[in-house]
Amino acid sequence: MSRPSSAGPGANKPCGKQQQPPQQPPPHAPSQAAPPAAATISAAGPGSSAVAAAAAVISGPGGGGGGGGGPVSPQHHELTSLFECPVCFDYVLPPILQCQAGHLVCNQCRQKLSCCPTCRGSLTPSIRNLAMEKVASAVLFPCKYATTGCSLTLHHTEKPEHEDICEYRPYSCPCPGASCKWQGSLEAVMSHLMHAHKSITTLQGEDIVFLATDINLPGAVDWVMMQSCFGHHFMLVLEKQEKYEGHQQFFAIVLLIGTRKQAENFAYRLELNGNRRRLTWEATPRSIHDGVAAAILNSDCLVFDTAIAHLFADNGNLGINVTISTCCP
Repeated sequence: MSRPSSAGPGANKPCGKQQQPPQQPPPHAPSQAAPPAAATISAAGPGSSAVAAAAAVISGPGGGGGGGGGPVSPQHHELTSLFECPVCFDYVLPPILQCQAGHLVCNQCRQKLSCCPTCRGSLTPSIRNLAMEKVASAVLFPCKYATTGCSLTLHHTEKPEHEDICEYRPYSCPCPGASCKWQGSLEAVMSHLMHAHKSITTLQGEDIVFLATDINLPGAVDWVMMQSCFGHHFMLVLEKQEKYEGHQQFFAIVLLIGTRKQAENFAYRLELNGNRRRLTWEATPRSIHDGVAAAILNSDCLVFDTAIAHLFADNGNLGINVTISTCCP
């Protein structure tokens, strides 16, 4: 289900409702004694030759299993190049299938092809190349993000999992609920947000109030804003999801526009106050490389249902006090 978000196009008018204008933030970050700033956020064929080459390389350094780093020898590069898919230039990894002439193509591309891209021969019946699979299990392959800085070489069974979390993979647009498919470097994330998602409000200071309006809107909804302090930018997200039989849950999370290692230097506190009640959540912010979905999946966020939200809401608006702090080394 698509959901409106303050990060997406037209998000300042979700479900026909007009966004309330945010209060102007103070020109400087508030001091300890000053009241927190506040903002109103609306929802928003090679087989035999490979074996011959492997004989000289596998016995050398780095030829065993497990990840590693450092320079790759020309012989090792020559060996791994035998596994390059002629279509996408990624590596052909086990299970390895070949055409009748012995040419290889990766499984992802093979599913889209009607004939061998090298010889135009038939790809059926599928022929398993066990020799190449043995070679693949004895060498280390570079991470697919080697061109952007990753120096790891990995066993083919470790490669997919590493690449899913590699710090050198491109960053995706962190806005939840938006259909934005942008990807780029970490340094380009804020520029993208400022130009493509202008509806997101940014407040200065380590102690602010995140005011989400119209929390009773039906369906799945996201509220998003930015907080700037300690020389970094943090994305604050409140997400409402429809669970089952109309039951709704809210998830509040803070993400750092930065790496996982940088995120370890900070802590955040979310606090709901009202009617002589207080609900507090403290945690380490997640990097935008992880994203909101991962935090929710692991319950690493403030979670509450509609009944609790109504205990703290005022006329359908929910204020969340957000405090960012640095961690002692």
